[in-house]
Amino acid sequence: MDGILQNRRGLLVGLAIAIVLFFLSAFVVPEEEQAVVLRAGEPVGVVNTPNGETNAGLYFKVPIIDQVRMVEKRLLDLEMTDEEVLSNDQQRLLVNAYARFRIVDPVRMVERAGTTDGVRAALEPILNSVLRQELGRRTFQAMLTAERGAALANVRINLDRQARQYGAEVIDVQIKRTDLPQGAPLESAFQRMETDRQREALTIRAQGARDARIIRAEADAEAARIYAEAYGKDAEFYDFYRAMQSYDATFAQDDENGSESSIILSPDNEYLRQFRGRR
Repeated sequence: MDGILQNRRGLLVGLAIAIVLFFLSAFVVPEEEQAVVLRAGEPVGVVNTPNGETNAGLYFKVPIIDQVRMVEKRLLDLEMTDEEVLSNDQQRLLVNAYARFRIVDPVRMVERAGTTDGVRAALEPILNSVLRQELGRRTFQAMLTAERGAALANVRINLDRQARQYGAEVIDVQIKRTDLPQGAPLESAFQRMETDRQREALTIRAQGARDARIIRAEADAEAARIYAEAYGKDAEFYDFYRAMQSYDATFAQDDENGSESSIILSPDNEYLRQFRGRR
């Protein structure tokens, strides 16, 4: 009887030890996280990485000896509060930007930064510096055009290059807001923009007037050429046609003015030669 009790007691103790060992060795990796297994502080395995062969689920480690560090697998945000940036046209801008990144190498992240907060702390001054350099090459007006997209693409590439050393990949960089400081600088910028637009309008008008003069001169030259060719083909008809135009212009002045006037000319006046029908 005592032997049976001892056997049962041994089974219960063994079952209890097995349960404890199970809970000490088992760990669950959620779908939205990845895990790094550390042994004596050194990485010995990874689970559910973006490019890995394992997936989320139940896994086991060596109890007490191994530790598991969970790392976020989803996209993470890096916020940049209002920072003053000097543009290429010497405008002081208040820039509010953010970046999205994810951890693609959790082992390197654990070794270099420790946690995702450590990655944020490392990337924040880099984002600030890269953004200052890129915006410093462009004017404030350029940041209001499509050139802004090219600038942000360069910022993302440069930031991603730095983020790789922390096991992170930068997906996107965007600017929430780009403003001028309130007060005199803002009013001065608006006045300068208005002056630039007025200067541009004057330049366009001057170019239009120049083009109009060129077109008019070319048209007059073409008309003179046509008249010359017509005169060369039939000089008498051309002389008659020009005389009729002169008569029409002279006698039409009275009708336009609404008054009657008299023109006294000698019968032998050369001006009336075509009018009298004499060639």
